[in-house]
Amino acid sequence: MTPNSSTDARHIGILVMAYGTPSSPENIPEYYTHIRRGRPPTDEQLQDLISRYAAIGGISPLRERTQAQLDAVEAALKVLAADSAHPDCFLVQLGQKHAAPFIEDGVAALVQAGAQRIVGLVLAPHYSGFSVGQYQQRAASAAEEFGVPFVGLDSWSLNEAYLTHQANSVREQLQGLPANTHVFFTAHSLPERVLLDDPYPEQLLASAEAIAERAGLTSSEEPSSNRTWSIGWQSAGRTPEPWRGPDILDCIKEVAATGSAEGVLVVPQGFTADHLEVLFDLDIEAADLAAQLGLAFARTEVVNADSAVMAALASLLFELAEI
Repeated sequence: MTPNSSTDARHIGILVMAYGTPSSPENIPEYYTHIRRGRPPTDEQLQDLISRYAAIGGISPLRERTQAQLDAVEAALKVLAADSAHPDCFLVQLGQKHAAPFIEDGVAALVQAGAQRIVGLVLAPHYSGFSVGQYQQRAASAAEEFGVPFVGLDSWSLNEAYLTHQANSVREQLQGLPANTHVFFTAHSLPERVLLDDPYPEQLLASAEAIAERAGLTSSEEPSSNRTWSIGWQSAGRTPEPWRGPDILDCIKEVAATGSAEGVLVVPQGFTADHLEVLFDLDIEAADLAAQLGLAFARTEVVNADSAVMAALASLLFELAEI
C-alpha cells in the first residue's frame, strides 16, 4: 500500500510531543524520579524543586499551555485539510517525555484510532539528538511495534512565523528598557559531551541572528549601536559534568561588572511555553539578580499558542503528511 493511497490518507496520526510537567504538587516526586531515569531524588533535591514550583504558584502551567498549542495546531490542520480530498484525515494526540500521556501512549492511541502512519511534532524549535532526537526515537520505536511508519519534523527554528513572533516581542520589550540594553538569546543548556557534532548550538545561533536582524539589533562582536546581543544559556542540570555556558546568571553579572549596559533583555528562544524554566529561572531568579545589581530587566514572550506560529506548524505537518 503506497503512502498516498486513499486508505492511508484518511488515517494520518499527528503526535504532538512535549516535555511534560507534574499535574499536581503531589505528583512532583514521581515526575522527578522519571526525569532521573527511575532514581528517586534526595530529600534536598526534591525540596528544592518543590520550592521552585511553589514560587510560581504551586505547579507549572505547562500542561494547559501544551494542550492549547495542540488544540490550535489541530484546528489549523482541519482548515488546511478542508479543501483536500480527505478533509477528515487527521487524528491528533499528545505524547509527553516525562508525564502521562507518554509518547508511547500517544502513539498507541493514534493507532487504536485508526492511524496508519504518524507524523511527529516536538514543541521545541531547535534540533538536538539529546532532546528532539530522543522524542522522535521513542515515537518511531513505539510506531514500529505496531507496524506503522513514523516521520518527524526535525526543526522549525527558522520558520518565518516563529522568527517574526520573537522579533516583534524583542521590539516591544525594548521600548520599556534603557537605550543601552544588551539582549541575551537563551536556550536550555545541555552537557558538553552530547553537543559534539550536534546541530543544536548552530541552530540556536542561526535563529538568534535571524531574530536580531529583524529586530534591528547588533552583534556584541561588532557593536555599532547600544542594542547589542549575544548567546546565553540557562537551566543547566545539577550534575558534575560540564554543561554549555555561559549561564544567563553569569552573563547578567558580567554586564553589571563591566558596566557595558544599563539593562538586560532575555529572549528565551529555545522555549515555546510558559513553564518552570521561564517563570522561575528567568522571571524570578534572573530578574532578582538583575535588580540586586542595579540593572533593568525584561524577557520576551514565548510562543505559547500564538495563532500564526501554530498555523505555520500545522502547514509544516500538512506538507509532511503528503495527503
